[in-house]
Amino acid sequence: MTKVAIIVGSLRKESLNKKFAQAVEARLPEDVEVAHISVDLPLYNDDVEMAGVPEDVQAVKDEIASADGVLIISPEYNRGYSGVVKNALDWISRPYGDNSLNGKPVAVAGVSPSPLGTTQAQSQLRNVLLFLNTRIMGQPEMYVDGGRFFSEDGGIHVEAEGMLQSYVDAFMNHIKQ
Repeated sequence: MTKVAIIVGSLRKESLNKKFAQAVEARLPEDVEVAHISVDLPLYNDDVEMAGVPEDVQAVKDEIASADGVLIISPEYNRGYSGVVKNALDWISRPYGDNSLNGKPVAVAGVSPSPLGTTQAQSQLRNVLLFLNTRIMGQPEMYVDGGRFFSEDGGIHVEAEGMLQSYVDAFMNHIKQ
């Protein structure tokens, strides 16, 4: 069985990025176990880390460490990825020498109501993930314009189905490499 950890970088209840994560999960092969990673973590603080990694943070680190691949789905705020993703990555990669993402196959995606999708956020996120020594998936990229991806009833537009399935298939192949 393959285990995929999904990090959604939005705390908003009706997040488009959460809807996208659900769409991805629905298209994963049946033999894939999904771990939903909470990004509702305390702010990273070196003093807190030195006193002992908080229990909820350790649980996230353990889930990431046990995953075969990680999918990070982040909105774009002010031309950057979300602060909760940054905070989660800081915790996941600490303490020094205990980076739960080290060597992991990782893919990124994101949804925005903008026609530009999350291009700038993903560019910045890829730089951080390279530094964290992940095996980042280069292609296909997934910059989602929420208005053109989701239909009015909340489903996926027929035109977007093939693109989404190709992305999911590429991610699964990336994990197996």
